[in-house]
Amino acid sequence: PLLARPPQGGEGSTAVRKTFAHVPSLIGAMEAEEVGVEHLLRDINDPTVSTVANLVKAKLSGLSTLTEKLVEMKDYLTAVSEGRMKANSDIIANMQAIVNLLPNLNVEELVRSMLVKNNDMHMVIYLSALIRCVIALHDLVLNKIAYNDEEGDGFGEVKDKKKDSGEEKKEEESGNDKKKNGKGADAKN
Repeated sequence: PLLARPPQGGEGSTAVRKTFAHVPSLIGAMEAEEVGVEHLLRDINDPTVSTVANLVKAKLSGLSTLTEKLVEMKDYLTAVSEGRMKANSDIIANMQAIVNLLPNLNVEELVRSMLVKNNDMHMVIYLSALIRCVIALHDLVLNKIAYNDEEGDGFGEVKDKKKDSGEEKKEEESGNDKKKNGKGADAKN
């Protein structure tokens, strides 16, 4: 439903009252227009869905902003200590609050827990990449099997002939060995 705001007031009245009234309407589109709109909507970036590149960019942006602010704080404190600026107690109190909220990375237990968490996250990323690779290889093998079933393995007859010829060669060799053994036995006797 659409709402419109028609002006309310009489002819002799100078006061205008603004109210909303329902205006019956219908908005429609042809199928081609709907497809076009869907195509355009696919290209719109959803900020709730993040990719690894977006996460890295956000972290880099945050770190660069943090660096800029820390340099600005350092410059302010340097100027105050050299007497070029007058000390502002509110600014110094805010700086103290910021510094107090920073984690103490000198504690061995905290450093160890951060390393363990980092290793766990990297292990999950590595395992997921490995699993995706194995699944892709498995799909490739299944695809090749399905393709060979549909098209027929062009090497099937050749492989059978090679196997047969290989078996014949083995039989011939074993026959030659028997003959040699037989001749050798006759020669000894």
